[in-house]
Amino acid sequence: MKHRVILERRYNVPYYLEILCPLLSIALALAFSGGLLLVLGVSPVKAFFAMYNGAFGSWWGLSEVLVKTTPLAICGIAVALSFKMKIWNIGAEGQFYLGALATAAVVRYAYVDSFALMFILMVSASAAAGGLWGGFAGYLRARWNVNEIITTLMLNYVAIHLVEYFIYGPWRDPASLGFPMTAPFPEAARLPVFGNSRVHIGILIALVLVLLYRVVLRWTRWGFEIRAIGENPRAAEYAGIPFLKNAVFVMAVSGALAAVAGMGEIAGLQGRLQAGLSPGYGYTAIIVAWLARLNPWGIMVVAFFMGGLFVGGESLQVVMRLPLSSIQVIQGFILFFVLASEFFRVYRIRIISSEAD
Repeated sequence: MKHRVILERRYNVPYYLEILCPLLSIALALAFSGGLLLVLGVSPVKAFFAMYNGAFGSWWGLSEVLVKTTPLAICGIAVALSFKMKIWNIGAEGQFYLGALATAAVVRYAYVDSFALMFILMVSASAAAGGLWGGFAGYLRARWNVNEIITTLMLNYVAIHLVEYFIYGPWRDPASLGFPMTAPFPEAARLPVFGNSRVHIGILIALVLVLLYRVVLRWTRWGFEIRAIGENPRAAEYAGIPFLKNAVFVMAVSGALAAVAGMGEIAGLQGRLQAGLSPGYGYTAIIVAWLARLNPWGIMVVAFFMGGLFVGGESLQVVMRLPLSSIQVIQGFILFFVLASEFFRVYRIRIISSEAD
């Protein structure tokens, strides 16, 4: 008997795989992370307990998880929108920084002593900056087939270093004792917070965007065009759906949303533009979107989970004396296993037996 192994594409993915693959990815990532901790001489049980206790063991820890959930959810929605059309926006991190830069520019040069006006100006400026940044990459992809993964990734570095130029240079606060940061934002340019926590109204913006994402994709013509191009670009082209217009627009909206997350981070949390304002929200959003299978409600759940990882990682620094990069290792394992599980979700392995000659 001869045996052949073939790969067979699944045209109808079983529902249980949609749930099992993300859960299995997280479980394997934690298992491999635990093995790495053992190699480093740290008890995985104690480390994971310290992470859980730091993130969910107190009301303050839970509020900090919500603080981290806000930008992760908004950036997750941003990249999921473009991913739905099979256009890979890897530039949410740079768009996040650019949105923060545009917000700081509005506060510096167009400040008015009115929260309502400042909110409109900050959202508009950040969305415009991120939209242009993302739309440019979308145009290159649609017009000349330039790989958007490369362009958006490279534009991240441009945006980050552009922010550093201003905070190390002309916008640095003379009263900051040499630290790279702008002057504190006035009260009218700060987003309101809930009670004594650091949770700001950006969490409400995230919830609204989740609802809009669902409504747009499910019940609008543009959402239908996004899904049609993502599922079969050639059939969509034959149906008269313009790829150039949709590619530019979807990347512009994606960039605008990620930039609004940057606005919320500095106007709601930090109160000024400073170096290292993001611990990698834009990159982590890619994991969030894929783990959630691009589902809006799933994005909120996964963003909350990843927010717990961020806060738990900070606890590891204090309790276990481990660097924050240990959490980035766990995130890397999660992304690796998510991509691996995608293979088994899309393909079925079959073994065919045949008579030997």
